[in-house]
Amino acid sequence: MLVERSRALIICSAALVLLLVISGIRPFDRTTWVLEVFPILIALPVLWATFRRFPLTNLLYVCIFLHAVVLMVGGTYSYARVPLGFQIETLLNLSRNPYDKIGHFFQGFVPALIAREIFIRGKYVRGRGMTAFLSVCVVLAISATYELVEWASAVALGQGADEFLGTQGDPWDTQSDMLFALIGGVVAMACFSRLHDRFLARLPDLNTTT
Repeated sequence: MLVERSRALIICSAALVLLLVISGIRPFDRTTWVLEVFPILIALPVLWATFRRFPLTNLLYVCIFLHAVVLMVGGTYSYARVPLGFQIETLLNLSRNPYDKIGHFFQGFVPALIAREIFIRGKYVRGRGMTAFLSVCVVLAISATYELVEWASAVALGQGADEFLGTQGDPWDTQSDMLFALIGGVVAMACFSRLHDRFLARLPDLNTTT
C-alpha cells in the first residue's frame, strides 16, 4: 500500500515540476506567477517530508494535483486573463472573467478534504457531522488568511499587485472569494465524504468509524 501511494506521489510530483517549469517560461507577469505558484513550492516539500509518517490517500494526491494545475494556469495568464475564464464569461453572459472563482472553489474543496483526513486519522474529532463542520471551518480560516495575504501584497507592491489580486474592479471580490471557498468546502463534505471514506478504508492502520 505504501509503495502504491509512493508511486502516486512520485508521478504527481514529476508532472507538477514539469508543468511548473512550462508555466514559468513566459508568464504574463513574473511577479504574479511567483505569487500564484508559491503555495505549490511550499506544498511539495511538505508532502515529501511527511510522506513516511503520514502519507495521504491517493484521492487527496489527485485533488492536490488538480488544485496546483489551477494555480499554475492562473499564474501563467493572471486570473483575469485565463482563456477558459473568458469562455465561461461569454457562455454565462457574465460581467468579468470568473476563473479566479474556480481557484477559490478549489481553495475550499481540497483543504476541506485534507482537514477531514487529518481529523479522522488522528481521531481528533468524534462524529461525522462535527468532522464536516470543523473541516469547513478550517476552509474559512484558510480563505480569510489568504485574503489577508492578498491585502498585505497589495500594500507592499502597490499597483504591482493588481494582477495577483484579480479583483477586476469588483468591490466585493474578497467576500465572493470567501463564499466560493465555502461552497467548495461544503461540496467536498456533502458530495465526496463517502468516496473519501472508501479511500481511507484502504489504509491498513486506520479505523475510519467516526
